[in-house]
Amino acid sequence: MVLSRGDDYPIHQTPEPVAYAGTDRNFYDRYFFNGYAPDGSGFFAAALGIYPHLDVIDAHFTVIRDGVQHCVHASAELGMERMAMAAGPISVEIIEALNILRIRLEPFDGMAADITFTGRAFPIEEPRFTHRIGPRAFMDYTRLTQNGRYRGWIELDGDKQELADGTMGTRDRSWGVRPVGARDMQPMPGAPMPGFFWQWTPINFPAGSLFFHVNNDEHGNAWNTRAAWAGEGAAAEDVAEGHGSMRTRLEAGTRWPSGGTLSLALRGAPEQVTFEPLGRFQMRGLGYTHPEWGHGMYHGPLKVQREDIELVDLDPLAPENLHVQVPMRVTGSDGAEGIGVFEQLIIGPFAPLGLEEFLDGAA
Repeated sequence: MVLSRGDDYPIHQTPEPVAYAGTDRNFYDRYFFNGYAPDGSGFFAAALGIYPHLDVIDAHFTVIRDGVQHCVHASAELGMERMAMAAGPISVEIIEALNILRIRLEPFDGMAADITFTGRAFPIEEPRFTHRIGPRAFMDYTRLTQNGRYRGWIELDGDKQELADGTMGTRDRSWGVRPVGARDMQPMPGAPMPGFFWQWTPINFPAGSLFFHVNNDEHGNAWNTRAAWAGEGAAAEDVAEGHGSMRTRLEAGTRWPSGGTLSLALRGAPEQVTFEPLGRFQMRGLGYTHPEWGHGMYHGPLKVQREDIELVDLDPLAPENLHVQVPMRVTGSDGAEGIGVFEQLIIGPFAPLGLEEFLDGAA
C-alpha cells in the first residue's frame, strides 16, 4: 500500500502516488531555519529532511549558549509517508503556507523548544541548481528562501528563555537531488579532485531583506549566483533581482569567513555591504557533513541523540567543521545597518583565495 495523506493534496509530481518521487535515489525534500537576536546572540537553527527513496526522515535542532552549540539529532523510518513532518521529538508544522511555520522540540535530554516563524515578505525562488561531475548529476534542485521574525522559547537544562524581541532569521525549502544517505563508492573515470565553493548571505535590514549566493568552480567562475531584494511586505512581483560580487576574508589557518564586502547591482539595495562577524555556527549541528548524523543516513526505526559541541576546541580543517554560518553585523554604503549570516563551504582548491590543496587553510 503506497497511498498516503499526501495523495489527497494536489501535489503530485509524477503519475504515481506521492510516496514515489521519480527514480533518483538521492531525491530529498528539506526545511531549514535559523534565528538570532538583534545583537547576534542566542543563535538557533533547525532542519528537517525527507528522503523518499531511502524511506528515511531526519531532523535536527541546535542552539548556541556560552560558546557551546547544543544539538538534538533525530532519525526515523519514513514508512513512505511524505506528510509525516516529524522525526522523534522534532517537528515542523505549516500554519500558513509560504508565511507562517512552527518548529517544536518536545522535551528530550534537557532540551525543548516551541518557535513560530512569520515571513517578512513573499519568498524568493533561487535559480535552479544543476551541476554535474562528468556524466553524473551531483546536484539538481530548487530552493525558496525567506527572511522572517520569530517568537517562542527555548529551554536548555532547566533554563527556559523567551526569544528576544526583534529576533529574526531565515528559512528555506529545497527539494530535488543532492548526495544523501550512504556514500556511492562507484568510482567515476577521469573525475577531477572534488571541489566545491559556496557562499550564502541572507540579511535582514530594517527596510527589507537582502539575499546573495554564489556557487563557484575552483577558478572562481560562478555557475550559479543571484542577488535579490524584498522590501518589507513585498509580494512576489515586487521582489527585485540583480547581481552581486563578494570580496571575502578568511580567518588565518581556516576556511571560515572573517568578513567581506559585497558589491551589488540591485534595485532597492545598497551598492555595497560590509560584513563583520559576531560568532560562529557549525552546520554539522544540522547534519551537514556530520560524520554520524549526515543527511539520510539510516539509524533504524528511531534514534535520537543529544550532542554538545565546544566551539573553541574544534579543528577548523577537519572535514566536518568546514561548513559554517557566521552571524554578521552588516553595514550598507547608504548607512543602513542590518544583521544576517554568512554561510560558507569550501572543499578542495580555490584559486581566488589562495587555497591549493584539498584541505589547506588560509595564510
